[in-house]
Amino acid sequence: MVLDRLEPQSVFRFFEEICAIPHGSGNTKAISDYCVRFARSRGLEHYQDALGNVIVIAPAAPGYEDAPPIIVQGHLDMVCAKAPGCEKDMAREGLDLFVDGDLIGARGTSLGGDDGAAVAMILALLDDPTIPRPRLEAVLTVDEETGMFGVQGLDVSPLRGRTMLNLDSEEEGVFTVGCAGGARVYLRWTPRRETVAALPLRVTIEGLRGGHSGVEIDKGRGNANILMGRLLRALDAAASLRLVSLRGGTADNAIALSCAAEIAVAPENAEAAYAAVDAVCGTLRAEYALTDPGVRVGVAPGQPGEIDVLCEADTARVLDALTLAPNGVQAMSFALPGLPETSLNLGVLTLDDAGAVMTFSVRSAVASQKRALIAKLGCLARVTGAQVDLSGEYPAWEYRADSPLRERMVRIYEEMFSAQPKVVSIHAGLECGLLAEKLPGLDCVSIGPQMLGIHTANERMSVSSMARTWAFVKAVLKASV
Repeated sequence: MVLDRLEPQSVFRFFEEICAIPHGSGNTKAISDYCVRFARSRGLEHYQDALGNVIVIAPAAPGYEDAPPIIVQGHLDMVCAKAPGCEKDMAREGLDLFVDGDLIGARGTSLGGDDGAAVAMILALLDDPTIPRPRLEAVLTVDEETGMFGVQGLDVSPLRGRTMLNLDSEEEGVFTVGCAGGARVYLRWTPRRETVAALPLRVTIEGLRGGHSGVEIDKGRGNANILMGRLLRALDAAASLRLVSLRGGTADNAIALSCAAEIAVAPENAEAAYAAVDAVCGTLRAEYALTDPGVRVGVAPGQPGEIDVLCEADTARVLDALTLAPNGVQAMSFALPGLPETSLNLGVLTLDDAGAVMTFSVRSAVASQKRALIAKLGCLARVTGAQVDLSGEYPAWEYRADSPLRERMVRIYEEMFSAQPKVVSIHAGLECGLLAEKLPGLDCVSIGPQMLGIHTANERMSVSSMARTWAFVKAVLKASV
């Protein structure tokens, strides 16, 4: 065990066990079954649905039998991101954890602190019946990161609580009490191919910082998929390219930090293509010197010969879509200065034998603005001959003016830490909005320990922050009588 000497031991023990189980979005059966075994071995009431969502219910501690139940909630899936050159199969292998001072990370991959931190704390709460607390109703959902599909299908009938502590936040001392709604939008093409005699080139954009599209979308960081559109446009102007393949990004809600394209050009246009790559490289280094100082643009030739490429018209359609695609913050909030109101992120870009797909994460705190942005993508699809599909739509979580839970948590935080917490609404999506729809009158606050670089291979979680968060969660539960 790597984390066995860290405090709180109970939380880090469960976190390390979770990290040993592959649990990327869409691959959560093993971790769902692990939670069921946990509940069964302790004689706890539990439910597991066909999607893999798990509800575990623990009785109230002595003296708390008459206190209203509290829901504690997090999600079981993680975003699987890898550093360039990392060969770990995250669908089959656990994470390689390390401790560096106060920080925990995973070698070459994302850590999954979002939301393994929540699952670990929830299991530790359920595991210790001596912790002063009311009846606990633990809700552990699947596939949150890819569209909140788990919570959408969750049967909430076993739940009696109408007060919920969501543990899916990543900034200590910040109480989240509202969030944007969102959706995933796909643009799909089935392009025609033909064979031409040409020189193959592999062009790459790498070294970007990436990040969570709900948290870092306003930081001005480069999106490799969008920047690849600029690079390919410049190459096409200089060397009349044909597309062969594209692959960029790992998840719709992660800002793409790398993208690779296979293209074909006439051999006599090779020098013009290299010059265009050099020019774009210099431009991007200047533009992103502060936000993405490590940006790199590369080109490598293959052997000339007969190459399977997109036809000229469909190459143009895909390039047009990449050039016209909106991305980043579209509107800032007037009600909450400094908060993005509406945004989108071209998180995943693929072109292979099955076709071309652009996957966007759309977010807005205003339902009408979300619909307008989805309609804009529909127009982009129509003018470029794409099919448009929508999935994973979820509502905004609206701020509740009267929140006894928030007031209690603010008071306890001030008493424990002699500081005032920040109470905010965020641009990232949380499951609280969907649960509030399913549980009318739900009073909810989201918190979590300090994390850095979530959804990237540079993800880190603070050990000392986890200890403070754990102590605070227990204090909130203790004060619920």
